[in-house]
Amino acid sequence: MVVGATGQIGRPAVAALARDGWEVTAVSRGGGRDEGWPAEVRTARADRADDAALAAAVGEGCEVLVDMVAYGPEHARQLVALADRVGSAVVVSSVSVYEDDEGRGFDTQGEPGGFPEYPVPMDEGQRTVAPGESSYSTRKVALERELLAAGDRLPTTLLRAGAVHGPHSPLPRELYFVKRNLDCRNRRVLSYGGESRFHTANTHNIAELIRLAALRPGSRALNACDPEALTAAEMGAAIDAVMGVTTETVLLEGPPRKQSVGRTPWSTRHPVVVDMSAAERELDYRPALSYAESLPETVDWLTRKLDQRDWREAFPALARVYPDLFDYSAEDAFLNV
Repeated sequence: MVVGATGQIGRPAVAALARDGWEVTAVSRGGGRDEGWPAEVRTARADRADDAALAAAVGEGCEVLVDMVAYGPEHARQLVALADRVGSAVVVSSVSVYEDDEGRGFDTQGEPGGFPEYPVPMDEGQRTVAPGESSYSTRKVALERELLAAGDRLPTTLLRAGAVHGPHSPLPRELYFVKRNLDCRNRRVLSYGGESRFHTANTHNIAELIRLAALRPGSRALNACDPEALTAAEMGAAIDAVMGVTTETVLLEGPPRKQSVGRTPWSTRHPVVVDMSAAERELDYRPALSYAESLPETVDWLTRKLDQRDWREAFPALARVYPDLFDYSAEDAFLNV
C-alpha cells in the first residue's frame, strides 16, 4: 500500500513496485491514478490524517506500507498502531533533519552565523536536530525517532531525501533555469560563485530505493539522493544543454545581493552533500538515473505547465517560498542592462 500515491514521489514509486510484481494499492485523498501505472494497480481514497480512514484502507493488512506524507510524531503513532496488520514500512524523510557539529541546521540559516557546515559527504551517523513541534525539520526527527523506537513492532526504513526533483513537484527548483531560458534571458546571476551544492534527489531514484527497501525490511535511516551532487552552475549548464540554449552566467562571490539577485533554490554558503554508501551496502542500491538523464522529462513537464500561464498560478507553493525568484528588473539593474 502506497500512501500519498498521486504526489511527486508516489507516482514513480507505485509504478516501480508494480513493475517489480507487487500487488499495489495506491492511496490518496482524491483516489486518483496516474496514466503511467499498470491497469492492475488498485486505488483507494483516504486522508492519511484520518486514523479511521487510513485503517480502513489497510483493511485486513498489507505486507509493506509506503508513506510519502508522514510528518510528525502523530503520524508515527498512527503507523505503529497498524503494526499488527502491516509487515514493514518505508517512510520518506528529509536531509533537513541533520545539524552540524555546532548545532546549526536548516532552521538556523536565517540567523547571523547560522549557516550549517556539514561534513562532505555526510553519512547517516551525523547528528540530527532535537525532535519537537517548531519546524518541518524537528517534526521529521520526531517522526523518525518514534518509528525507529518501534522497530521491533514495525520495521521501518526511513529515506532521507535531498532536494527532490522531477515532474509533479509543487516546488520545482529547476524552474529557476527553465523559465529564464523560456523567457530568452541570456544572462543569469548565481551567488556563492555558482558553487552551491544542495544534493538533489530524483523521484525515480527515490522510487528505486523504496522498491529495494520493500524487499529488505529493516529498522534504519538511509540517505536518498542522486549519484552526484552538482553545483548550481553545473545544473544550469545541464538544463541549457537539454533546452538547446547558450547562457552567460554571472558569478557573485558571496551571498545574493539585495532584492535576492543571485539567489537560487539551491543557494547555500556551505555544501550539503550526503554519502550514499549505506544504501548501496544495505539495499544493493544503484541509481536509476543521473541528474542529466532525468532532465528531459522534468523540462518537458515544466514547459507544458507554464504554457500560457503565469508561473505563480502554475506553482503557487513555489511562489510563496520564493516570491522574487524571477525579479528580472532587479537583475537588469544589477547587470546595468
